[in-house]
Amino acid sequence: MSARGVLYVHSAPSALCSHIEWAVAGIVGAPVSMPWVGQPAAPGTVRASLTWQAQPGTAGAITSALAGWNRLRFEVTEDASPGCDGVRYCYTPDLGTFTAVISANGDILIPEGRLRAALTLAAATGRQSPLEDQLERLLGTAWDGELEPFRRAADGAPIRWLNATG
Repeated sequence: MSARGVLYVHSAPSALCSHIEWAVAGIVGAPVSMPWVGQPAAPGTVRASLTWQAQPGTAGAITSALAGWNRLRFEVTEDASPGCDGVRYCYTPDLGTFTAVISANGDILIPEGRLRAALTLAAATGRQSPLEDQLERLLGTAWDGELEPFRRAADGAPIRWLNATG
């Protein structure tokens, strides 16, 4: 199975270019040569991008290899592949690493568990905001609350299959 993605190095000191290429080559298993050009947003740095194809999880491996390098800013995306969601990693020296599941069009998808954790933290303040109300609605919290007793009542109950005849 194979995954595809893109590494965007937004800014790097030119002294790191060959090190970045070597690190990525070791992960993707092929020689890497990136087209480095000056980065006008940070004079004295360069930028480049690389489209890659390798095993699923490669974006995470590239991120792990490059995260923490001084004055390096980058993003790595990995398209969804069978059994794997798409993912985007971002790194800056000041903020560290950000990870998000992404849809086919690049939208960030926030997993239910992360939304529920955010709501739990917000609830600790003791008041519900209109945004929290809308998030609860998007998550179907009221429906889950109402249906849960029925779900639990079905534990161990026989399943009846209805067949249409015609």
